[in-house]
Amino acid sequence: MPRALHQTAPAPDRAILVAADVPGALLPADESLNELAELARTAGAEVVARFTQRLDHPNPATYIGSGKVQEIVEAIREHGANVVIFDDELSPSQQRNLEKALGVKVIDRTALILDIFATRAQTREGRLQVELAQHQYLLPRLAGQWSHLERMEGAIGTRGPGETQIETDRRLIRNRIAKIRRDLEEVRTQRELYRRRRARNNVPVVALVGYTNAGKSTLMRALSGADVLAEDKLFATLDPVTRRISLPSGEIVLLTDTVGFIQKLPTQLVAAFRATLEELEDADLLLHVVDISHPNAYQHVQTVESTLRDLGVDRKPQLLALNKVDLLRHEDGRPVADYDEARAIILGAGAPPRNVAIISAANRWGLDLLRERIEEGLESGFEHIELELPAMLSTAV
Repeated sequence: MPRALHQTAPAPDRAILVAADVPGALLPADESLNELAELARTAGAEVVARFTQRLDHPNPATYIGSGKVQEIVEAIREHGANVVIFDDELSPSQQRNLEKALGVKVIDRTALILDIFATRAQTREGRLQVELAQHQYLLPRLAGQWSHLERMEGAIGTRGPGETQIETDRRLIRNRIAKIRRDLEEVRTQRELYRRRRARNNVPVVALVGYTNAGKSTLMRALSGADVLAEDKLFATLDPVTRRISLPSGEIVLLTDTVGFIQKLPTQLVAAFRATLEELEDADLLLHVVDISHPNAYQHVQTVESTLRDLGVDRKPQLLALNKVDLLRHEDGRPVADYDEARAIILGAGAPPRNVAIISAANRWGLDLLRERIEEGLESGFEHIELELPAMLSTAV
């Protein structure tokens, strides 16, 4: 009689997602939750329920109102959820109050992204950068780790240990942060020597930038023939990857893939990835890859441009690559059959501006034109222009 097999892999987290619809948000709460659900899926969680609440401003104690907190408590019981994920960064006190009220683990968007980063970093430098960001995120939240001692404050035998343990942990984390920074500085020095050698050889650098999952890694693979990881997941690539590509004139340039951007990603978290920033600072041309088939493509472009401004590299020459045009559809719902149909949907009978290339990295459509555009950008730079795209794409780049 065959023996029964027992599942040994841990069950996925059952997550409830929560967002506040506040004035001035780049995306409506429902659409932002769709992205949060994709992040949760990338992290290995199963989404079992979603909640949104319209607020003029977040509640300073619990982010959402008390009535919505009670609704989530009931949903936790109904769905057997063991984690609640909020779409914005929570303050340490908000997180502590919510965990006490909900009785399950509570994390925010930043913690979720850091968790994904931790699984994506492959190089020693990448792992150090992730650990640095995690410790910086954890440091102000340490008090909540010792709340069980705080509740015993004043009892005989417990006076002081809570505070002492918190300070001990803070000191250990600060020491670890200092050690990581020293290690990263050593790596940075080695990378700087490489960049100087590269500059002496006059090899131009083109840096791929874009919203996460826009197809940057697929494009690098298509242009260079390199074996670069390309997955239909957010933050599939974390560590900078550089490959050689040739332009129509025969000139060799270096193409660097960098970490993808995303809305509500704190700049200080991006800043932990110093290697990526240095590649952008040293680049001669930024190749901004856009998933033009995405319904929120325009908002994605805005997010990337805002992040580039925050990082101080928005003045560099940019070439816009409208990617995934093979996924476009005609007004009657028919998918495009070829490159010409895709171009016609975007531009009609006109020609694309000099700083725009229409491509499908997956189907290798438009790559020859893209190489020409890269060469033009490296030779003379590009002026900033705006390209209005059809309303049916819900986007205007």
